[in-house]
Amino acid sequence: MNQPLKIGHRGAKGYVAENTLESIQKALDLGVDGIEIDVHLCQTGELVVYHDFTLERLTDGTGEIAMKSLEELKALKIVGQFKIPTLLEVLDLIDKKCMLNIELKGEGTAFEACKSIQLYTETKDWKIDDFIVSSFNHDELKSVYNINKNIPLAVLTESDIESATSFAESIKAKAIHPHCFLLDQSTVQQLQESGYKVNTWTVNDIEAIALMKTYGVDGIISDYPDRL
Repeated sequence: MNQPLKIGHRGAKGYVAENTLESIQKALDLGVDGIEIDVHLCQTGELVVYHDFTLERLTDGTGEIAMKSLEELKALKIVGQFKIPTLLEVLDLIDKKCMLNIELKGEGTAFEACKSIQLYTETKDWKIDDFIVSSFNHDELKSVYNINKNIPLAVLTESDIESATSFAESIKAKAIHPHCFLLDQSTVQQLQESGYKVNTWTVNDIEAIALMKTYGVDGIISDYPDRL
């Protein structure tokens, strides 16, 4: 049985505050095959790496991330000590050491993500297959597909694999990223026979990880990538 890819969720979220450079470095130190991050477009047009649409849960700031300038966001602290990074800072840190899964969160993220991927493939020796762009937002994925059909895409779902695969077909997605509770061996096999990679999330429990491996998934996204 092939070992699934070890993918760190928002870096190594179980050990260091999510989506920070320090969390991403921790995931690299743990020997991951890939790292999953989330991006939003801030008011001044940069892609910043952050999960929530609002700042309250993790930072000393308030309000919507899309309404803040990069300068304002950089002045904030995540859990009292870390900074919100930009996508470009994350790319420079990873520096081709592993694959990067960019999850598009906010509106308007597709264009800037494509621009960044093009920049790093053309000038920094990244390969297009070093990236996968995922989202629950079908409009953003469709935008990526329309801008650059070579970028590998993944459709996220936490409720309905059938509608995810139906949409995936329309954008020639390479992967389906289902919540682990949606999976059994038969479903994984059907998806793979249809030509999709299956990268499941967020799997932290040792027994659940073992179960996903018996299903034959292609990748496991975990807060604790060393458990994989």
